[in-house]
Amino acid sequence: MSNTSSLSIETPGRERLRRRGDARRLEILRAAGRIFRQRGYAQAGMRDIAAAAEISSGNLYHYFRGKHEILYFCQDRTLDTMLQALASTRSSGGSALERLRQVLTAHVFTILDDVEGTAAHLEVDALPADLRTTIICKRDRYESGLRRLIGEVIHEERLPQRDPRIITRAMLGALNWTVRWYRPQGPASVKMVARELTDFLMGGLTASGDGGAAGQFGSQGGRT
Repeated sequence: MSNTSSLSIETPGRERLRRRGDARRLEILRAAGRIFRQRGYAQAGMRDIAAAAEISSGNLYHYFRGKHEILYFCQDRTLDTMLQALASTRSSGGSALERLRQVLTAHVFTILDDVEGTAAHLEVDALPADLRTTIICKRDRYESGLRRLIGEVIHEERLPQRDPRIITRAMLGALNWTVRWYRPQGPASVKMVARELTDFLMGGLTASGDGGAAGQFGSQGGRT
């Protein structure tokens, strides 16, 4: 006799409730993102987040145990999306240059347009140690994947010898810092920021690097 009584069976009603709960969590994350952007993580409170999400403070605690858990879910969801974009490009069949452009563009859209205001993406040190370890592991996986892709670009395009580690961190710094200065109400759309920043970073990577400007600077023997 099968022991079906011990199995957890998700009925259509439970499935609807689960999906509704997931959708509500995402709404809360978006609201929290706006508050983190406006006030900074340290100054944001659960009451502020509840008000932005248009729910009671008590109801907010039904979904998240505290501000640190909201921060964790913001970062975890963002990194999962970025890792998925990185994995998708590997199977796309395009050149390394094309795949890098796709990854950089997806990065901007993810942190600016997905969970709004993921300035929380930069607040890793605010997490408790156990949650921080999980996020750092995912962040390191993403950085390693991006570094490998940049190395492929350098090899395929026969670019001058460059250090992928330095390039990767410079690119991530530029990409992640957009959450500090981008304003949704401003004149630039997320699409425009993604295009302009990606063009700039790709242009720097593929520049000839003949050292002309550096040579002129060195020959002058001084600073401007």
